[in-house]
Amino acid sequence: MNLTQFVAALAEKTGLSKKAAKEVLGVVFQSIMNTVKKGGEVRIQGFGTFKANQRKAREGVNPQKPTQKIKIPAMKVVSFRAGADFKKAVKSGK
Repeated sequence: MNLTQFVAALAEKTGLSKKAAKEVLGVVFQSIMNTVKKGGEVRIQGFGTFKANQRKAREGVNPQKPTQKIKIPAMKVVSFRAGADFKKAVKSGK
């Protein structure tokens, strides 16, 4: 499902126009991004948790020249951990 399909499904389920549904999703996504960017986490009961994790600097291998080592710098990465209801729904296939 892409964003357009997601917006259409939200509009159909809620009775909102597609334009309003897209605005609502934009606000939700922006709120999640802003919170995680500031170092916070967003927990949605039963769905999951979004947060930023710090990845340590490490040494890697250049895929074009496997004998060449490269340094990969430390960085922040986004992680998502699925909640219990989400896991159960995926596991059962319903």
